[in-house]
Amino acid sequence: MTDTSTQFNAPLPPSEQDVTELFAPKFDDKGLIMGIASDANSGEILMVAYMNAEALSQTLKTGKAHFYSRSRNAQWMKGESSGNTLDVVEMRTDCDQDIILMKVKLTGLGAACHTGRQSCFYRTIELADGLPVLKFDGSKPKFDPKKVY
Repeated sequence: MTDTSTQFNAPLPPSEQDVTELFAPKFDDKGLIMGIASDANSGEILMVAYMNAEALSQTLKTGKAHFYSRSRNAQWMKGESSGNTLDVVEMRTDCDQDIILMKVKLTGLGAACHTGRQSCFYRTIELADGLPVLKFDGSKPKFDPKKVY
């Protein structure tokens, strides 16, 4: 496979990182950077996944969110099997350029999560008798994952 990734600038010293217009993403020691997808209209966080240089490059080139799966050791475009793609409206990075925030428009059935829900964040963490427990927020799947995946 031919590498079609964009060449990114090397990370800058901390004194320069937060005052520059030079995009120099700070990938970790495994070559990954955190990617956060939020709904462009509501701001709701839909999902979080890692991106490598190729995923970041493909996202910039295509306008569709791409990620890197650590468990499968593979590149993937969100929605390539479900049809629920994330169309990037705007990309941002934080002050030290080690996180990518994508404001996205959700296509297809409107679900970013593999469970069929709009967001991967469909449970709250609460204490019950001093122990943390998960509580569902009431959001329902928009599709049956068993039929899609």
